[in-house]
Amino acid sequence: MRNGMTHLFIPGPTNVPEAVRRAMNVPMQDHRAPDFPELTLPLFDDLKQVFGMTGGRVFCYPGSGTGAWEAAITNTLNRGDKVLMSRFGQFSHLWVDMAERLGLDVICVDVEWGRGVPAYDYEFFLSKDDSIKAVFATHNETATGVTSDVAAVRQAMDTCGSDALLFVDGVSSIASIDFQQDAWGVDLAVTGSQKGLMLPAGLAMLAVSDKALEAAKSSTMERCYFDFADMIKTNDLGYFPYTPPVPLLHGLRASLDLLFDEGLPQVFARHHRLAEGVRRGVHALGLQLCAAGPEWYSDTVSAIKVPEHVDGAEVCRIGYERYRTSFGGGLSQVAGKVFRIGHLGDLNDVSCLAALAGAEMSLADAGADIELGAGVAAAQEYYRKANAGFAPETPAASSVGTAVSR
Repeated sequence: MRNGMTHLFIPGPTNVPEAVRRAMNVPMQDHRAPDFPELTLPLFDDLKQVFGMTGGRVFCYPGSGTGAWEAAITNTLNRGDKVLMSRFGQFSHLWVDMAERLGLDVICVDVEWGRGVPAYDYEFFLSKDDSIKAVFATHNETATGVTSDVAAVRQAMDTCGSDALLFVDGVSSIASIDFQQDAWGVDLAVTGSQKGLMLPAGLAMLAVSDKALEAAKSSTMERCYFDFADMIKTNDLGYFPYTPPVPLLHGLRASLDLLFDEGLPQVFARHHRLAEGVRRGVHALGLQLCAAGPEWYSDTVSAIKVPEHVDGAEVCRIGYERYRTSFGGGLSQVAGKVFRIGHLGDLNDVSCLAALAGAEMSLADAGADIELGAGVAAAQEYYRKANAGFAPETPAASSVGTAVSR
């Protein structure tokens, strides 16, 4: 008999808080009942706060973040429109692939995996071509543990006088890393329920600016299920154009209440603290992150490079089978080269210490020459000081691992 729980340290789905699980345990109800808007209308308003927006509106589609990607494109652009994108990980790659398959004319800037959105390159292309209709940015690349500067993308657009729409994938950042849709001039931002919102997968959230809503009126791309017009017509009354996942909506209410009770600034600070402890543990083991430098470090997921003779997939297998701990595997170009620790959602300092302890044992069993306990000890020291109100010093540059070109 295997006692205890299986530990989940992947970057999504994330752990669901007990209060959220209880909130979803409801009998089925009439989603067209007169009192149903008492649940839904406040959700639409409160999600705006999570995205950092005041105008526009937030749509909730049954589906994953990928569905919201498609909704954003098909409602606001036309086939043949020229768009500017970048590819530096599996999920930014998939967004490029979708744009091409939907008939967009994609200018794709390929970037070393371990770096993020190349704002400087974006400025170059935008300054040379005023026919670009949309600019895409993956805020947090889940495959490589890289967070990009969306504000820098907006600055590049403004410098060039670009009137393009700004699309942002915030699937593994929103509700965990500070996101400011209004301040950054983001027109369409995507996230999913299974990440920072701490729910099961099944809800795709799309925050749409007034500018993007206006663009939807003249877009001619085919859409049906994801049509903004259908959603607006029914959402305004508190309903949906099709059957919504009602238990997830109850869970979303509980999740938002937890986030607001903690305070969004405190949520972001907690994720930074937890991530920094994990990073210090990784460096203390003599390992490097896939992220090419501190300016790219993600506060929701760390992709950890394994030694050359170690298989990252084997680390994940050992962790799961021997220690009942799930880590994220490497994807595409970094398959076998990294494993990932997700540190977002419902977790705390001791959760991250458990992740590091499991990672140390799995690495050692997979053949890595590491000192057991070194990573955990470094993270413990950091968390103790951080929770006592001290600001631990940033490690010297020489002690921070940086990714090499591949």
